Amino acid sequence: MKIATAAYEVSFLDSWAAYQAKLTEWVAEAAGHGAELLVFPEYGAMELATLEGHDTAFDLERSLHAVSASIGEVDALHADLAARYKVHILAASAPVFDDTLGLRPVNRARLFTPDGAVGVQDKQIMTRFEREVWDVVPGGPLRLFDTALGRIGVLICYDSEFPLLGRALHEADLILVPSVTEALAGHSRVRIGAMARALEAQCVSVVSCLVGQAAWSQAVDESTGKGGVFGPPDKGFPSTGILAEGVLNVPGWTYARVEPAAIKAVRADGVVLNRAHWDDQTGRDAPASLTSLHQARPQQEA
Repeated sequence: MKIATAAYEVSFLDSWAAYQAKLTEWVAEAAGHGAELLVFPEYGAMELATLEGHDTAFDLERSLHAVSASIGEVDALHADLAARYKVHILAASAPVFDDTLGLRPVNRARLFTPDGAVGVQDKQIMTRFEREVWDVVPGGPLRLFDTALGRIGVLICYDSEFPLLGRALHEADLILVPSVTEALAGHSRVRIGAMARALEAQCVSVVSCLVGQAAWSQAVDESTGKGGVFGPPDKGFPSTGILAEGVLNVPGWTYARVEPAAIKAVRADGVVLNRAHWDDQTGRDAPASLTSLHQARPQQEA
C-alpha cells in the first residue's frame, strides 16, 4: 500500500467553500500519487473556527464550540472524498463536545473508508495545555479498526509517548500518530515515541503534523514538525527504521510504500522479536533491592 502523511498548514478561511476546496485539493493530490491511506494531523480542524471570524478563532473557549458545531458537515465532506477518490482518510482531529462523555470536549480523530465506514478515536492522555488551560478531556477507549489495508490503531500525539498505550494496540499493522507540537523538542518526543511503538509492536507508525504560523489562534499559533513513516529496524525494513520523512516545517505530503507482508514476516521471524517477547519484562520493572558499590581495594601481599 502507499501511505501519504501530511505536514499541514492551517488557514484563515473566508468561507465553507474555501475549506471544501482546500481539503479536496489535498485529497486529490495524494490520491493522484497513488496513496491509499491519507493521514491528517492533530487539531488541523481548528481552522474551521475562522469561519466565525477572528474573535471566535482567537478565543480558546469559543473556538472549541465553533469547531465542534461544524463536525457533522466536516465529516460528511470527508466521507464523500473517501468514496470519490477511493481512499482511507484519517481526518484532522477536532475538539468535539460529546454528551455521552461529559460536559467538556474530547480531542477526536475520525477514520473514513472508501466503502462508507467511519471509526472514531479519542485522545487518551492530555497535555498540560489541554488539561490545565484549555480543559479538553480524555475520551472513549482505544480502538482497533479492521480495514481493507489491515488493522489500524490511532495514538494522538502525546499518546504515542506512552508504551502501554502502544502495547494495547499490538495487533495493529499500522499505528497512526496525528500530532501538533509548538517546538522542535515536542516534535522530537512524538517522533521518538512513534519510532519506539513501531519497534515494540513490529509494525509501521505514521506521524502527521501541523506546520507554520497561525496568529489568529491561541491553540495552534505556532507549529513545528515534518511527516514521517517508520518501521522496525529489522529484516524487510530500512536499517534506520525510517521509511520516509518530509522536510522540517515544509507543508505537503510525505509518501511511503508499505508492504503488509513485511510486517507479518518480521513479526514471525525477525532478527529480534520485541512484540512476542514483551511479557518477558514481567517482574523486571524495578530492582529487587539496592546494591551498594564498594571501592575495590588492592590485595596485600602475604
